[in-house]
Amino acid sequence: MSVSNAFQTFLSEAPEQARAWMGAVQGLDQASALDGKTEELAYLAVLAALGLTSGIPFHVASAKQRGATRAEILSAVLVGLPAAGMAVIQSLPIALDAFDGKDR
Repeated sequence: MSVSNAFQTFLSEAPEQARAWMGAVQGLDQASALDGKTEELAYLAVLAALGLTSGIPFHVASAKQRGATRAEILSAVLVGLPAAGMAVIQSLPIALDAFDGKDR
């Protein structure tokens, strides 16, 4: 799975901060009561609602690896539609292309 250019730059240019960040992420993962697939789908919903599209391909791949279907990816992106509005649809082609293995 590839990460965005911005995240790769963060990892290479600020390794101490990246280690601290990743430690927090791992701690939160361990504390979660959600299984890995559900957590990835929920995270995709948050990314779509916030319009943070650069992380979507990575997290779609992770969700798919954990058994998520294309329909579940679609639903995760659209679950925020009532709260966040039509902005979430900007994430839809990115998520589905990532699931289908198409480069953007």
